[in-house]
Amino acid sequence: MNRTNQNAIIKEAINSYLDKGVTDKQDIYTKVVDDLGVPRPTVRRVARDLRTEFLQKIQILQSEMRKASSTTEGYQ
Repeated sequence: MNRTNQNAIIKEAINSYLDKGVTDKQDIYTKVVDDLGVPRPTVRRVARDLRTEFLQKIQILQSEMRKASSTTEGYQ
């Protein structure tokens, strides 16, 4: 399994546990390690990358909200 594919599989597993309502980070790491048989440091690295991606998307959406709210304020 190449690194890109492995990262995608780990991200999918992390998201799956988040969707199932697992909220403890260490529980998620342990379950992913057990399920996929990948080293824990790899899971932690991929989780960090995933957090960074989520934060970037949130910042984009927040900037769009600020643009929209300033535009609608001008119409009142």
